[in-house]
Amino acid sequence: MKKLLLVLLVVALASFLFVGCLPVTPAEGEGEGEGEAEICPTIAVTSQQAVGEKTYVKAGSQTITVTFAVPTEPVSVYVATALKTAPEAAAEVVMYANADKTVYTGTVTFAGTCDEGYIYVETCDSCAPCKYPYKVDGVGPASEIAIASAPCVCEGVTLTFKTPTQTPVCGVTGVCCEDACSGFASYAIDLYTSDPFDACCDIPCVTPAYSCPGGVACPIDCTLTCITGGTGIVTPRQETGNKTYWVVASLLDNVGNRTRYYATVELDTDSIVEVTEYAPNLQSGLCTDFTNDYYDDTVETAGVVSGLIGFCSRVP
Repeated sequence: MKKLLLVLLVVALASFLFVGCLPVTPAEGEGEGEGEAEICPTIAVTSQQAVGEKTYVKAGSQTITVTFAVPTEPVSVYVATALKTAPEAAAEVVMYANADKTVYTGTVTFAGTCDEGYIYVETCDSCAPCKYPYKVDGVGPASEIAIASAPCVCEGVTLTFKTPTQTPVCGVTGVCCEDACSGFASYAIDLYTSDPFDACCDIPCVTPAYSCPGGVACPIDCTLTCITGGTGIVTPRQETGNKTYWVVASLLDNVGNRTRYYATVELDTDSIVEVTEYAPNLQSGLCTDFTNDYYDDTVETAGVVSGLIGFCSRVP
């Protein structure tokens, strides 16, 4: 009888070795109930943001960190770019463990506009993979921005930057300032006296002459006062004496996608003369060279000149 039990024990141990898992002996005081380690680990992605009941991540290369309560090995991590029922349909992520096998990290590229998916974690301690839902946000926020002027009570020009009111169509009010995925986070509008990207791109090389205090929600609404306008003096070479400002409007969503709009605004002594928009960019790391006009959306109503830049939000 003792020999039979010994043979069964050897067979059981061999079966664990063949599948790559060893039985774990609970530490003293760790049995059933209180003190037992959680099977599923915690997951963190570099750019993740919780918005409501959902977790959003930014499109592009991100780091996944998997943390276990106790040393765990082996560990397999999969990422599916759409909803899947099994990790076999997902791509496996190369993961690197720390010395005590409690923390694993790996890099993966998330793709999509506002697509859903799962991160799966497989271990020998679980009968089914642990899974964590996420949504990829790959599109920045959007808003039209109306630029208008008025004489300043002091010397100079007052400029306003606002999301225009949309006219209801068939009883539905149009949305013109929004992020259709993780949500609109903030905006900033800066005016420069020269091209801010003359020698570099992503980060402006010069200090803005005027800046809106940062806004944190739609609609965009900013007023800048006492902006120095033109002289109104015509030079012997027939130059107008108007003053030009370079406008950079930056919009961010909750996971860090950025949309930038670019324009130049020409001012006389107390009003706008012309607004010229340049091609926008929808990803970080890009900017305009202020040489190719996107379009000139200057309008004049009752003798007052204003301009419109940007575009209304849209569902990806």
